[in-house]
Amino acid sequence: MVILGIIVIYPVLITFITAFKDANVQAFVLDFGGKWTLANFKTLFTSTLYGSWYLNTMVISISCMVIQVIVVTLAGYVYSRYRFAGKKFSLTFFIVIQMVPTMAALTAYYVLANMLNALDHYWFLTAIYIGGGIPQNTWLMKGYFDNVPYDLDESAKLDGAGNFKIFWSIVLPLVKPMIAVQALWAFMSPVQDYLMAKFLLTSESHYTVAVGLQTFINNAQNQQVVLFSAGAILVAFPIAALFFYLQRFFVSGLLAGGSKG
Repeated sequence: MVILGIIVIYPVLITFITAFKDANVQAFVLDFGGKWTLANFKTLFTSTLYGSWYLNTMVISISCMVIQVIVVTLAGYVYSRYRFAGKKFSLTFFIVIQMVPTMAALTAYYVLANMLNALDHYWFLTAIYIGGGIPQNTWLMKGYFDNVPYDLDESAKLDGAGNFKIFWSIVLPLVKPMIAVQALWAFMSPVQDYLMAKFLLTSESHYTVAVGLQTFINNAQNQQVVLFSAGAILVAFPIAALFFYLQRFFVSGLLAGGSKG
């Protein structure tokens, strides 16, 4: 655990310290010396397009989170509680889709974006993120719904509850931990992704933070390491805030008192 902690904390500490350096540095090094300043954060918003990149990323991430959580939750419930034609085939198809690496599909995404005139458009990139997250996460949600005792559904039906009432009032509150996990994953994916955004976004003003930050260190002769570090620190705040907000739902054993003997 100590070794793992060092591996994780060391690069974060370097990034944090570099973000507050008064002068630009040539490389990412752990150096506590020199004058510290907040000017780098001001420069990000006054002299670069970081503000636009930040807004673009938040719009895409929030859209992905909301839409994907709704779709995955409903799909997981349906696959868990209902029988219908093509159920087994579609679940198998979801697994097969996950075997195709993103790199192998980049050319197809680019051609499709050209056909739809969707290059450099957020909606297409958002749709790719959502579509890519649905298969695996639907399986995960289905597995979590399967752990909710079906006796609860039967008891609710005897009391006159309809299908939607059972889903919304009985089952859904018991799967909040997994919904919270799904929300966090869906929000984090666009923030962390570089390859897909770089491939499909062509205008610098339309970049996400991951792609935009890379422009600060692309030029080996003039790397803006302090700006890169400052931008990386700022983009971590929404993820941390969402994690702490959802932390109350990350509780195990919620099903223990769901039904009585």
